[in-house]
Amino acid sequence: MNIVELGELIRTKQITSQELVRIFLERLKRYNRVLESVISYTDELAYKQAKEADELIGKGVYLGPLHGIPYGLKDIIAVPGYKTTWGSKSFKDQVLDIEAWVYKKLKSAGAVLVAKLVTGSLAYDDIWFGGRTRNPWNIEEFSTGSSAGPAASTSAGMVPFAIGSETAGSITYPASRCGVTALRPTFGTVGRTGVMSISESLDKLGPFCRSATDCSIVLDAIRGKDPDDQSSREIHLDDPFSVDITKLTVGYLDDAEMEVVNVLKAKGVNMVPFKLKYTVDSVQGILNFTMDVDMLAHFDEWQRTGQDEVYEAQDQWPTELSRARVIPAVDYIQAQRARGKLIREVKERFTVDAFIGNATDWEKVCLGNLVGLPVMVVPTGFKNISDPPPKGTRRRTTITTGIYARPDQDHIALALAMAYQSVTDHHKQRPPIDNLGPDDMIPDPPTTIIPPRILRL
Repeated sequence: MNIVELGELIRTKQITSQELVRIFLERLKRYNRVLESVISYTDELAYKQAKEADELIGKGVYLGPLHGIPYGLKDIIAVPGYKTTWGSKSFKDQVLDIEAWVYKKLKSAGAVLVAKLVTGSLAYDDIWFGGRTRNPWNIEEFSTGSSAGPAASTSAGMVPFAIGSETAGSITYPASRCGVTALRPTFGTVGRTGVMSISESLDKLGPFCRSATDCSIVLDAIRGKDPDDQSSREIHLDDPFSVDITKLTVGYLDDAEMEVVNVLKAKGVNMVPFKLKYTVDSVQGILNFTMDVDMLAHFDEWQRTGQDEVYEAQDQWPTELSRARVIPAVDYIQAQRARGKLIREVKERFTVDAFIGNATDWEKVCLGNLVGLPVMVVPTGFKNISDPPPKGTRRRTTITTGIYARPDQDHIALALAMAYQSVTDHHKQRPPIDNLGPDDMIPDPPTTIIPPRILRL
């Protein structure tokens, strides 16, 4: 069930929050043995919060659609009394006596934390100190992206929703791989106090959910000005449920999933071919320079003291931070000037209300993060896996697309995604982790290898 359905069961006392907590903790512990998507279970806290939620319902107090709903947090988000490991051997016993702002917002909305979910080590890809998170739709694949735990756990029904983060693809990639609906909001929409930082000008928090409707509900609960995060803002968003999509002009790129284009056109949206043109030709290099130098500034001592020697994947942060150490200051400054030019050009040439395009194309990932564009990742179907076993399999490769809006226009992307999902059911499909084919075994390591991100200028 989605958040709306679960919330109605709680509101009408057909089920208690404590019963939901038991159900989802059982699922988390059952499937985590295969998916490796959980770092810490928060049983004691979850039952305490659920009991409080049930007592409020008993008194006639209902906090809204997240009241009593279990959820998970990516383990770069601090919760007092529990480890915040950042997915790394270096920090696997770290306990931060900080309530992250996003955790406080969800707690005040009545949501119930049941688990700290896998982050790739220091928020890079899906390898962490306890293993490597798998894709529920195809357990021979890794989930990819550092928000691996939120994506895989939501996909497998282990939590109704989860909060992840993105600096450069860590929401879009795992959401696409695991076939869940997710939102990378406009930069600054969600406060980041109590969250591990890679780059202050790139880091964003966002929801992984069963539907765009759920994403709307969660975003409304977690957005707002965080007084301790100078980059966060009180962004005015219209109600996505009230947007008249027939008044929108939406572009579609060459790599857009045409089913989405056709469905939205049939619902009255003015769909037009579109290309977002800009003259900056080093978008990927700008992002890498920005992210890697900023990350090095945070973890300079960690690398200088040799702690990177036990890092889980030596071709990832240890290599990139070594490169970042020799980037000349003038090149970093020139990259920021080019970024400023890119932001201005995109603002001038984003002449539609939104556009449809591939959510994991690396150029678009870099562009969207540098400019701060919101994007909805929307499941649009499935295809057969390559090289299936002789006796067949129910494993699938998910197909997704991205709905991009202008900064501070997240409600437009949400409204379009909700319109598409109102007449399709791709987002309602569930992965086959209980009913695999006769020849489906779990190889270790899995056969599908995801290539590392390449540093390019």
